Amino acid sequence: MKRKREEEKVGSEIRSAIEELSTLAKLKPKNDHNPGAAQIPTVPFLSICDLVIQVLDKIGPTMTVLRKDIHQNIQRLEKVLESDPSLYSNAVEILKKEESEGNSRMRTSCSRAFVWLTRSLDFTVALLQNLTKDFGQNNMEKAVEESYNITLKSWHGWISSAAFKVALKLLPEKKTFVGLLSAKRENYDTLVEEIQTFICLLVPFLEEIHSILESYRLDRIKSS
Repeated sequence: MKRKREEEKVGSEIRSAIEELSTLAKLKPKNDHNPGAAQIPTVPFLSICDLVIQVLDKIGPTMTVLRKDIHQNIQRLEKVLESDPSLYSNAVEILKKEESEGNSRMRTSCSRAFVWLTRSLDFTVALLQNLTKDFGQNNMEKAVEESYNITLKSWHGWISSAAFKVALKLLPEKKTFVGLLSAKRENYDTLVEEIQTFICLLVPFLEEIHSILESYRLDRIKSS
């Protein structure tokens, strides 16, 4: 499945993610909080996750492990989607299938992949929120560490947590990262506005996903 942006396209990953989220909002029907009728359009969801990889690339080798996990989880869901594009256009159908088969909590399940992709989006939201705080008072290492602590740390084992602490020492300067994240000729204030728009669009979507994960008893899964 080709969801890569053309290299020559002018615009930040954040701007592209805003476009994906806007499209997703139009595609999603109202379900009136009925878990049985929940709709998480698979392709837009995976496209947003793919954009997160591009953001992590700008942080550099520090995020290699997380980036690899996201990529593998995207591929796992894509494989199931391609087996029946019509049925699995709604990611919730994948959760239903694995729950009925009794393998949703297996290490290689798509349900587990969906959980970790969601948590990666949680981490991205937290990181971007931290980066939009006062530029001079919040360095990159602190922003990443705080974001990790409130989103991923409690679900990771000691090996993953220890590896992350080592990776913190390899982070770029915050100013460098923000510069890489910006579109051409885009100033800092404009980037902050785009980040805030992205967060406002993504947070309600993530809240709905977490509600779905809880209904399928997937919300407490930890790394194996």
